[in-house]
Amino acid sequence: MLRRREFLATLSCAPLAAGASGYEPVIAAQAYIFSQVYALHGQKIDDHFSEVFETLKEAGFHTVELVSQFFAPDVVTNTAQTLMLGRMKCPIVYNGGIMHTAEGAKQTMQETVALARRVKAVGPLELINFNASPKPNKEPKTDAELALQAESLNKLAKDLKKAGVRLMLHQHDAEMAQDAREWRHMLKNTDPKLVEICLDVHWVLRGGQDPMTLLKEAAPRLAALHLRNSQKGVWTEAFGEGEVDYTAVAAFLKQGAFHGYLVVELAYDKETPMTHSLEVNLKSSREYAEKVFEVKA
Repeated sequence: MLRRREFLATLSCAPLAAGASGYEPVIAAQAYIFSQVYALHGQKIDDHFSEVFETLKEAGFHTVELVSQFFAPDVVTNTAQTLMLGRMKCPIVYNGGIMHTAEGAKQTMQETVALARRVKAVGPLELINFNASPKPNKEPKTDAELALQAESLNKLAKDLKKAGVRLMLHQHDAEMAQDAREWRHMLKNTDPKLVEICLDVHWVLRGGQDPMTLLKEAAPRLAALHLRNSQKGVWTEAFGEGEVDYTAVAAFLKQGAFHGYLVVELAYDKETPMTHSLEVNLKSSREYAEKVFEVKA
């Protein structure tokens, strides 16, 4: 098993302006990238939770979004204690599951509500960031399946609200097919008072849609954005300049007095050049986010 310093080594190689009135976003980091990195060494993120938090903190992040496995029944208490001792906040937990079939939706809703209650029992939780699973081979869902999915999301949001947790809907590229048919169906057919939106900006681009167009459509119920970029179609090792114009994204958010979460979520393609350690990449990602969005993490 790699020690933290050894693990990081294997991967190496001016005051902020005030935002518009009401513009108070919170910069956070998603822990997903650690799963990818540990997998490169034949390891599981489950064996390195404390190292994940330490690396994120040393990179300058104080707020994190964690995937559901950090709060599995056998580790939920340890995760909560580690966050508390590190003075880190986890207001968002990411989960997903089937929502377009009756049996699948029933099981997914039960598991997601149980997850939320488990987290709430050991610490604060604001949002479940939820991604409805695609069909095999990303086959388009039928109109009936989309209707059931929207109905199920509304019900999940109501159940989570009873537990004091909000629901926001995340997407990848499958939802962007056919002019973002699935995503737009959810936007139109879920209750805006219950189901908020986490727009994963680069997945919009990779799915063949225009990020600014969907950002504007989602704006009235936008609770968070996932931030990543690419160059020549390949995800960059750190969040920075690239094919998504985040200056335009930031300008739009400032104009609308956005006060949700800006979540740096690094991910690597097979072709992603690796020239720095993960800690360095996370630190530079935070610094770029602070610069572009004019807010301190």
